[in-house]
Amino acid sequence: WGGVTSFALPPAPDALPIDPGDPPYLGDPASDAAFREAAIEVIRYSSLLDPRVESMIDISPGSIGNNNLGANDGSGHDTNPATGTPYTSNVVNQADFGRAMAEFWADGPDSETPPGHWNTLANAVSDSLDPALHIRGQGEAVDRLEWDVKLYVALNAATHDGAIAAWGTKGYYDYSRPISMIRYMGGIGQSSDPAQPSFHEKGLPLEAGLIEVVTAESTAAGERHAHLAGNEGEIAVRSWRGTPEDRERDIGGVDWILAVDWVPYQLPTFVTPSFAAYVSGHSVFSRAAAEVLTAFTGDEYFPGGLGEWTIQAGSYEFEHGPDDDIILQWATYRDAADQAGLSRLYGGIHVRADDFAGRKMGAEIGQAAWAAAQRYFESDR
Repeated sequence: WGGVTSFALPPAPDALPIDPGDPPYLGDPASDAAFREAAIEVIRYSSLLDPRVESMIDISPGSIGNNNLGANDGSGHDTNPATGTPYTSNVVNQADFGRAMAEFWADGPDSETPPGHWNTLANAVSDSLDPALHIRGQGEAVDRLEWDVKLYVALNAATHDGAIAAWGTKGYYDYSRPISMIRYMGGIGQSSDPAQPSFHEKGLPLEAGLIEVVTAESTAAGERHAHLAGNEGEIAVRSWRGTPEDRERDIGGVDWILAVDWVPYQLPTFVTPSFAAYVSGHSVFSRAAAEVLTAFTGDEYFPGGLGEWTIQAGSYEFEHGPDDDIILQWATYRDAADQAGLSRLYGGIHVRADDFAGRKMGAEIGQAAWAAAQRYFESDR
């Protein structure tokens, strides 16, 4: 992939157009701690996917988003610049939000794949702006045909280059997925306490209430690991239990399961992608597209300062839910892109290294594609 002819990427004789550097590795003195924490973080996100737990959060742009590039450090936007007023709170069940993100961003609203997903969002933006279609937010309005052609050229050139760079990187680093990380470390033991059973220096770190050793005491009748009796000495994690038999009516829920049985929040027919993880294609595609939309419209914000997509009650595919409509909201295109990347951690498909490096690559790719596309827009170039 890294050797495919690109639109605006630099030459890549080594089939690695953009090198994000090494991800963290288990056993590497410089990055071992980051590797372990990344696996724990995915388990922690999985533990939040039970809607029976009434934990409510505000998912409005006033509370989330506005991150620095390659981080989840934002705390939202003070006001909507289009209205000059604060964003209205959007309080939902945390598990419903996590599941909504994981399913919505997995493959687009109607299975368009991630690049097609961003074309769908771009179409909605264009419909909202029409007829005030000012490329770069400047000059006279253009007709819809000119707008669409130029937008599709720039947007899809960026996602084309995103595919080349992301899959070139995947092939070069051949990095593992969370399911391999968690099952491997959990299968060999715990690395926190040599005095406890199943100690192994490369095992999963223990965390009370999330990652524990199954013991005779914890499997006693009425105790938290009672259903794991017979597996004393093994490592258990508190995570999503998997797809229920009746996906329309039931949920998998969260409970203690053996680490070696851990699964992502996905359908059993597509447990995890069969190619390398680093970097996240979703993160690259999404940030590249967000950069193009920001430059093309001349505004980092969605029209009216707010982008929305409604996840209808009962529309989840992996299990039952949500009980009520969930409205995903973003102030800026970059906020939406960051959420797409984060969704893959909730879904158990990527770790933060995949996501953050992908966002940085996507930003570079989107800006380069936009600069190159403009050569085709100007008659004197």
